[in-house]
Amino acid sequence: MDSRKMRKELEERLKHPGRSFKYDREKDQLRIENTDTGRGITVALPGIIAKWQDQKEKAIDEVVYYISEGLEAMESTPELSGSEKRIFPVIRSTSFPAEAEEGVPFLYDDHTAETRIYYALDMGKTYRLIDEKLLEKEGWEKRQVRETALFNVRSLSVKLKEDRVADNTFYFLNSNDGYDASRILNISFLNEMKNRMKGTMAVAVPHQDVLIIADIENDTGYDILAQMTMSFFAGGRVPITALSFLYENGELEPIFILGKTKSNNLSQD
Repeated sequence: MDSRKMRKELEERLKHPGRSFKYDREKDQLRIENTDTGRGITVALPGIIAKWQDQKEKAIDEVVYYISEGLEAMESTPELSGSEKRIFPVIRSTSFPAEAEEGVPFLYDDHTAETRIYYALDMGKTYRLIDEKLLEKEGWEKRQVRETALFNVRSLSVKLKEDRVADNTFYFLNSNDGYDASRILNISFLNEMKNRMKGTMAVAVPHQDVLIIADIENDTGYDILAQMTMSFFAGGRVPITALSFLYENGELEPIFILGKTKSNNLSQD
């Protein structure tokens, strides 16, 4: 599968009245756009091809599904008022765009040196990131969105799976509701987990659909966590960061893990 074939496959499966396709050869990106509004979604073909190597048709099915849902969400008219229970925070990497393609800034806050907090309106099968244009239209303050989203994330379930490897315990939260990584903002939950730790507590959000909490009791635990986080990061639909974080005194500190040693990245935002 090469870029030409992947482009042709996506265009065929996403073909719909009122949509157009634009291919950027230099960046190897395909943009699917609503011809009436000019709004659309741009995807990088190399990343999809890489997933296709492992997952074949499943990789394409997934991309087509999320593009279709995303385009439908863009074409709807979102409202914050009356939808307070559907406002949630989402974690993204610091390289994630700060504004929509139309140039409208998203509402976001710095989180760690590796991550940011964006805010989203849940629309069922997908969600729309909240931008300043929507805030202005609704007459909402940024503070109101933040407080509502952080309140709602505390209401999400925190059902964990547990695995014991080389005398270290790993907990996984993978509910696939789009907000698994967002649970990292539930400080009460993190503090409860901290009280369960026998060793050092580490946390990872490699992509949006998983939260990993590790009880590290020996150096091997750091190696396992690093390999695990990188594997999830490489396979995630919305990757966030391959780095892990130490959780101490209510603070998240990114760590670099090299071999059987660990070194703290002391620079924090």
